[in-house]
Amino acid sequence: MHRGIHIRRHGALDETEEVLGKPFDLKVVRRFFSYVNPHRKIASVSLGSMLIYTVTTVAQPWIIKLGIDALVDAPMRGTIGNLPWIVTLFSFNAIINFGSNYVHTISLARVSQELLFSLRTEIFTHLQNLSVRFFDRNEVGRVMSRAQNDVNQLQEFFNMVLVTLADTLALVGIIIALFLMEPKLAALTLSVIPILVGIMVIWQRFAWGTFMEVRRAISTVNGTLQENISGVRVIQALKREPENTEYFKLVNFRHLAINLRATRLSAALMPTVEILTAISIGFVVIVGGLMVMEEGLLVGVVVAFILYIQRFFEPIRTLTMQYTGFQRAMTSGIRIFNLLDTPIEVQESPKPIFLPSTQGRVQIEGVHFHYRPGMEVIRGIDLDIHPGETIALVGATGAGKTTLTSLLARFYDVTSGRILIDGHDIRELSRDSLTKSIAMVLQEPFLFSGTIAENIRYNKINATDAEIVWAAGLVDAHKFIEQLPQGYNTNLEERGRNLSLGERQLLSFARALLADPKILILDEATASIDSNTEATIQLALKEVLSGRTAIIVAHRLSTVRSVDRIVVLLDGQIVEQGSHMELLHIHGVYSDLYNKYFARLEEVNET
Repeated sequence: MHRGIHIRRHGALDETEEVLGKPFDLKVVRRFFSYVNPHRKIASVSLGSMLIYTVTTVAQPWIIKLGIDALVDAPMRGTIGNLPWIVTLFSFNAIINFGSNYVHTISLARVSQELLFSLRTEIFTHLQNLSVRFFDRNEVGRVMSRAQNDVNQLQEFFNMVLVTLADTLALVGIIIALFLMEPKLAALTLSVIPILVGIMVIWQRFAWGTFMEVRRAISTVNGTLQENISGVRVIQALKREPENTEYFKLVNFRHLAINLRATRLSAALMPTVEILTAISIGFVVIVGGLMVMEEGLLVGVVVAFILYIQRFFEPIRTLTMQYTGFQRAMTSGIRIFNLLDTPIEVQESPKPIFLPSTQGRVQIEGVHFHYRPGMEVIRGIDLDIHPGETIALVGATGAGKTTLTSLLARFYDVTSGRILIDGHDIRELSRDSLTKSIAMVLQEPFLFSGTIAENIRYNKINATDAEIVWAAGLVDAHKFIEQLPQGYNTNLEERGRNLSLGERQLLSFARALLADPKILILDEATASIDSNTEATIQLALKEVLSGRTAIIVAHRLSTVRSVDRIVVLLDGQIVEQGSHMELLHIHGVYSDLYNKYFARLEEVNET
């Protein structure tokens, strides 16, 4: 795949970051504002204070007009007349203007942040419940973009809606005020509006494409940066730094050039608005001045017109600049709601069965499974695993070993057939019963941010310190933990990278065992650790597996030899079953696999 090119995958979140939607999508708006309902009181306060602020803002030039007219008229009357009341009114209006703006800003921020909180919480909860299949089809970065960037864009959309409403009301109020003061002068001064609208339409056509190129360019820069940071070890090993630096300079320069073009476009709009504003003010000064001398127009009207015109063009410019923002918000809304509408494929039964205890019998009856229709990975497997029995699943890569264990853990639901634990279909069991019955240790250990104790306690949050030490001691992890400066309170870095791979795997074993599951799944759990650590785990497993049903995806001969039964898979089917010696004697698939792979791997490990 070429850099910067997005490939759409079947069933994935395939909307690219660069696509913009319509500036207004009623379905998105309706659904978005449904999140406002729980906060409608504070939203009403924000809306009401915004309306008051807009009214007081529009009223200011009118009050100034009244004051100027009173001052001009005072020498002829020999008294200041209503001027004190006008000053009081102006002061009162200014205080209300300040107060309403403050309340509007604070309440708007609160509503926006609460919306952000609600949306992110709902997305996080939904992502936690989505099936593993969803994450198989979708990149982590793209999902993160939905939960972060798109939610932020929707938050900005709410702010833009209120700002747009305020600007629109201000424009309407200014136009009404101008025509109430002097219709002829209002019509003349607003005659430049069609010219401004035409310029804005033309500018928008050029600006839209340029601003979209800016988004594409920064997306390429970020993608290149992320790729080089993630692959820094390979880059340094292959001495690719000079070539990668040159490529980054190229994409970064393109981003610079497009940004400068966008800046020139933005810079061109500002003088245009200022020129049209100056032309309108010029009309007011010249024509209004003549009307003052010839028609007795009050000077306060001319001053008020100038103030109104200065305020009139600012909202127009703001509304135009927000056009692209509305498009991005609509697209973000579509992406977020598509994510929230993604069905949860593996769902708990409406009437789940709660198992007070588990014996550990596993029955797999006529199970078929496919990730994609027409491409079966598991094809009609029947297997009965007795309580306390340890079996090993062996087979070449792609035989279906990991898929079978994933079906047992119910990461996916079978296409047909059924899997039973103690005679109950796992699709009818409560999620809580299933997770308490089964624990998994995977080939790649995953540890979370927090202390070692918190990671071991992850599957049993009410476990005591003594139980944690017991579980760690069971897999011989207590020794290295005690040697750490803070022992069990040692904080782990991202994914536990301040520990060795073997130490991380020992903690994974301890975490799995602390919950005391009756069924233990080891999916090549010793494949990525050294022989010494594996030997430690093998000794611990004899005690760990006692009284438990164990299903081991075998990778090493030492694991295969010690199990009760070996199940050989080939192309998603069981082709052989038996002990190590029994299978070697029949000279079948296992014997061939052993001679080609296990024995050779064992020689490598011994050396």
